[in-house]
Amino acid sequence: MISEAPQKVKNVLKKLPRKPGVYQHLDETGKIIYVGKAKNLKNRVSSYFNKDRYENGKTRLLVSKIRDIKFIVVETEFDALLLENSLIKKYQPRYNIQLRDDKTYPWIVIKNERFPRVFPTRQLIKDGSEYYGPYASVKTMKTVLNLIRHLYKFRNCKYNLSEENIEAQKFRVCLEYHIGNCKAPCVGKQTEEDYNEAIDAVRKIIKGDIDVVIRKMKDVLATQVAELRFELAEETKQRIEALEKYQAKSTVVNSSINNVDVFSVITDDRFGYVNYMKVINGAIIQSHTMEMKKKLDETDEELLETAIGEMRSTYNSNSKEIFTSLPLELEIPEVSFHHPQRGDKKKLMDLSIKNAKYFMLDRHKEQEKVDPDRRKNRVLTQLQEDLHMDVMPEHIECFDNSNIQGTNPVAACVVFKDAKPSKNDYRKFNIKTVEGPNDFASMEEVVYRRYKRLLEEEEPLPQLIIIDGGKGQLSSAVKSLVKLDLFGKITIVGIAKRLEEIFFPGDSIPLYIEKKSESLKLIQHLRNEAHRFGITFHRQKRSKSAISSELLNIEGIGEITATKLLRHFKSVKRIKAATIDELSEVINSHQAQLVFGYFNKK
Repeated sequence: MISEAPQKVKNVLKKLPRKPGVYQHLDETGKIIYVGKAKNLKNRVSSYFNKDRYENGKTRLLVSKIRDIKFIVVETEFDALLLENSLIKKYQPRYNIQLRDDKTYPWIVIKNERFPRVFPTRQLIKDGSEYYGPYASVKTMKTVLNLIRHLYKFRNCKYNLSEENIEAQKFRVCLEYHIGNCKAPCVGKQTEEDYNEAIDAVRKIIKGDIDVVIRKMKDVLATQVAELRFELAEETKQRIEALEKYQAKSTVVNSSINNVDVFSVITDDRFGYVNYMKVINGAIIQSHTMEMKKKLDETDEELLETAIGEMRSTYNSNSKEIFTSLPLELEIPEVSFHHPQRGDKKKLMDLSIKNAKYFMLDRHKEQEKVDPDRRKNRVLTQLQEDLHMDVMPEHIECFDNSNIQGTNPVAACVVFKDAKPSKNDYRKFNIKTVEGPNDFASMEEVVYRRYKRLLEEEEPLPQLIIIDGGKGQLSSAVKSLVKLDLFGKITIVGIAKRLEEIFFPGDSIPLYIEKKSESLKLIQHLRNEAHRFGITFHRQKRSKSAISSELLNIEGIGEITATKLLRHFKSVKRIKAATIDELSEVINSHQAQLVFGYFNKK
């Protein structure tokens, strides 16, 4: 609440303007602990202090440490986004999203020099040179470079090819000229104008403007043919074919989709993964996925907005159109946002999402190779936090009742150890003390029987018990734990199917765990496994009941004989219609007489 905020903070809150800007939260030492952006500084910053409850404990902890606030007013929300990114990189505040991108990606550089060299680099030097990239895939970059080198002949020497040096004949042609990789501008065999025309074409190819280059080459081809320069015309024709082949391979959607930035986001409980694709004339010329570590349970929209500012800045994008996987309220001057729903634009978005998913899965596999227990510890730690447990739930048990129309009531208990099923420890229960369909009493019985036995045999007890059902089943299970003096020693919760609500004993207000959370997925896995195991057991019992209700009523016919008949004839109806000879092929003649006589009394 604002009334509980430090006086210095209260004074700043009064002065905040209702304009776009960036705010910085400082702790008692004056250190910046959080940087944020806002459309309206007054509303956004005040919102930290006018809540009775916060969405998560991390936000509550952040607010408790704020002792001062600084702010910077800017013209637009996008300016705020860019400034926020810049300040986060500079100060790396504890509670901000971390952009986890520890790789140095390669660029293609056109060097700022006479007769410019074109080559890959990982170092950006501010010397006026042109840098294109970065390329997340080295293979993609090499494909572009190989195409350029195939089409045009550039020098790769580091000589200073000034007019004076060339006129003074300081250089001699090298092997690159003799093997056809360079036209030897060092000795005047290629003019600066001709060389720069090729460089201009390279710029367009790298940027994806291949149509422009092809059209110009076709004009040159027509001129060469008209002037009967057939050898040059053949060389130009081969260049056009190479460009068209490259363009066809690069185009993934309708070529009318031109100069567009595509952003998609997917998340797990700790990280966000944002994929960026640059599309020119239907071809993806750049693609990169960024990993972002969440600090305050940021929403997907917040992660996406942060990534848009970061990547457009990194890639120097000037696209006037942005496609996003989620609707955003972000505003960038002279830029339109779209959330595609159908057609080629939707296909492009689906491709971006697929790239983000592949990246996420690769990251998870890498982490699990380095630390096989990493996922288990992550999930169980999250579950421990979500359920406010004192210990990590390495041993979890889940109970489910099964009865259809009140018949053959049974129950199942599944056991997970280290977040994985321990199938040898699964247990089935026939309900012994309860008459008729009574889920509450049945749950009380099986929970009591399960833990009474574990106590008697001195077997280890679980840290967490999950009851598949709402408050009624949970209360029944608690009664058994109370009888066994285990209540309060083991965490027990119930999960209601419809809204995935988590109930604690004696608490009428359910807990809602984030739908994408790995801890909720683990609880759902336990619940579904208990349901599957219980239903399988129930079907087996019903099958035996069906046999006993018909074939086992025949005097002299036992379960083994009944099973043989059912396996052969597939149903009781076919057994009834069978002749004595047909029955005798499966069972002995005496048994066949008994079965035939029973079904043909009339």
